[in-house]
Amino acid sequence: MFSNEKYILLLGCFDTKGDVFTFLRQQILAQKEQIITINTGIFGTTDAFHVDFEAEAVAIEGGYDLALLRSERDRGKAMDIMGRGAAQIVARLVEEGKVKAAIGMGGGGGTYITLAAMQQIPFGIPKLCLSTVASKDLSRQIGDKDITLMPSVVDVAGTNHILKRLVAQAAAAICSMANVPATENTETAGCIAISMFGNTTACVDKCTELLTKKGYEVLAFHATGVGGKTMEALIREGSFDAILDVTTTELADDLCGGICSAGPTRLTAATEMGLPQIVVPGCLDMVNFAHLDTIPTQYKNRQLYSWAPDVTLMRTNVEENLILGQRLAERVSASLAPASIIIPLRGISQVDSEGGIFYQPHADAALFDSIKEHAADHVEVIESDLHINDPAFAETLVNNLLLLLQKRESLKIKY
Repeated sequence: MFSNEKYILLLGCFDTKGDVFTFLRQQILAQKEQIITINTGIFGTTDAFHVDFEAEAVAIEGGYDLALLRSERDRGKAMDIMGRGAAQIVARLVEEGKVKAAIGMGGGGGTYITLAAMQQIPFGIPKLCLSTVASKDLSRQIGDKDITLMPSVVDVAGTNHILKRLVAQAAAAICSMANVPATENTETAGCIAISMFGNTTACVDKCTELLTKKGYEVLAFHATGVGGKTMEALIREGSFDAILDVTTTELADDLCGGICSAGPTRLTAATEMGLPQIVVPGCLDMVNFAHLDTIPTQYKNRQLYSWAPDVTLMRTNVEENLILGQRLAERVSASLAPASIIIPLRGISQVDSEGGIFYQPHADAALFDSIKEHAADHVEVIESDLHINDPAFAETLVNNLLLLLQKRESLKIKY
C-alpha cells in the first residue's frame, strides 16, 4: 500500500472539518512530504483528497461496526471507539517503520481521539495537535508522551484568515520537526535514569556529578506522577542502561490518593526490561497534596506540612509504611537482573532528618523492616548509617550501581 519511505500521519475528523484538513494537507505537501491520512469522523468523509484509512476501518480496529456506532448516537462511546481504532492503526504503522511524524487537530472530541492515537508513537517521533482546548489541563490525555499542543485560538470549523495562519504554522512546525536528525548517544559509557524530588535534590545532584565523571549520561525525572510515568515509559522504550531510583515517593501517593501518583505500575519497567537497578525508599515519608484546603477529610488530623502554598505534605504512618515497604520490595524482587535496595537509616528525605518536621524513627523503622522482610534472597538489601542527602550516601549509591553494571557485563546476561 505504501512505499518504504516514511510519512507524516494526518489524523482527524474529515467529515466535519474536511476543508481545514484539506488546507493542512496542502501545506504539508508543499514541503515535499508524503502523507498517510486517517479519518476518525464517524458521519462521513471528504472527497477533496484521498483517505488511506476511512472511518469504517478505524471503527473495526476499535472493535465496533461504524453503522451501529452512527445509529447509537453516543458521542462519548464513539470517541472511545475511534480513539482506540486509530491507535491500533498508528501502532501498526509505527511497527512497520512508516511514521516520521504525526499531526492532528480538532475540538474537544477530535483532540481526545488524536491524543489517544498518538499514545502509540514512541519518544522522539514528533507529535503535534492543533486544538481548541490546548489551554486546558490535558495531562491525563497526553500521559507520558512528548506531544506538542498548539492553541487554535478560533474554532476548527471552516477556514478563515486566523485559522489558516495557524494551520500553516502548524504544518511548517511538524515538517521541520520531522526532519531534525536523531542525535545518537555514542560518546558516553551509558545512560542512567534517576528519580528526584526537592527533598532529595542534594543526593541526586551528587550522584549525577559522580556518574558524569565516570562517563555516564544521567537523565533526572521529577517524581510528580507524570515524571515517574515518563521514566517508566522510556525504560520500556530501551532508553537506559541502568536505573538509580532514588525517589520512590510516588508509591506513597498511589497508596493514599495523593496528587503525585504514577499509578500501580511504578517500579516495574526496569524489572520487565531486565535492567540493573538501585532502589531507595526516598521520600516514602510523605504523601503529596495540593493546597491545605484540598486535603481529604480522612487526613485532616494527620501531620501536615506546607512545603509550598500549593503543596501540602502528609507524613506517612507505621501502617502505611508497612504496606509501602512490602510493595517496594516485591516489585524489585520480581527482577532477574542485578538489583539492590539501599536504605539510608538516618532519614529518607530532607525533612526526615534528626530535628526535621517529619523525623519519626519508629515510622521509618516500620518501612525498613517491611522492605527487609519482603525482599527476595537474590535482592541485596544494604543498610547505610547515613542520611539520604549525605554526600557519602550518594557515593554508596553510585559505587553499588557501577558494581551491578560490572556484574551484569561479567555474567553476560541477555534479556
